[in-house]
Amino acid sequence: MASRKEQKEQLRRERQEREALAKAAEKRRRLIGYGAGGALVAVVAVVLVVLLVGGGGDGGDGGGGGGGDELPSGGEAPAQKITDLEEAAKAAGCELKSFKGTSREHTSDLAEAISYESNPPTTGKHFDEPEQDGAFSEAPDAKKLIHTLEHGRVIISFKKTLPKDDRAGLKALFDEDSYQMVLTPNDTKMTYAVASTAWNADPKPNGTGRLLGCPKFTPQVFDALRTFKDEHRSNGPEPVP
Repeated sequence: MASRKEQKEQLRRERQEREALAKAAEKRRRLIGYGAGGALVAVVAVVLVVLLVGGGGDGGDGGGGGGGDELPSGGEAPAQKITDLEEAAKAAGCELKSFKGTSREHTSDLAEAISYESNPPTTGKHFDEPEQDGAFSEAPDAKKLIHTLEHGRVIISFKKTLPKDDRAGLKALFDEDSYQMVLTPNDTKMTYAVASTAWNADPKPNGTGRLLGCPKFTPQVFDALRTFKDEHRSNGPEPVP
């Protein structure tokens, strides 16, 4: 039987292969789209010119989600130096916490008020539908994120007041390996500058919640987030590929 280390290494190789295939497929889609969508682009350009000329007196900002501000591009994630989770967390001044799983019950009411043991939460009653994987400029509902954790995802949450360069670095970290990952601002009173959460399957039936909490954002935080992800990803009570 393969050891846990061998299993993690195999998962890492499979993940890298999936990422490479996904990037190649996206590149092909873009190349195809350039040729097929040329006429559409021209039409859209004309419409935009008309709107800009005719709508100058509106005074609005377009109602955008602010993605460029919350998750700016052009950031860099330092190369990994530490591969052990506990060592990386200590070097970054982060704390590791575990919580006994409280419930796997679902709710169909997104407005239902539910109390959780930690912020960000790791386990508990959650919404019927999970949130999608991805990077978000606005925080999804916690009840949907918890369902995402149940499916084996790892979530990185950051304070909305984090400096722009730090947010850009987190986006770069997310982009280097986004498989089964969620990156989101936290608009509550989270005490950490950045945190990462996961929901492990064992022990049955409700598993264990995992939390990496970093009070300060330093370059060492990147390795803490990487090693937490490698330790806990794809290990939820209700795993979904």
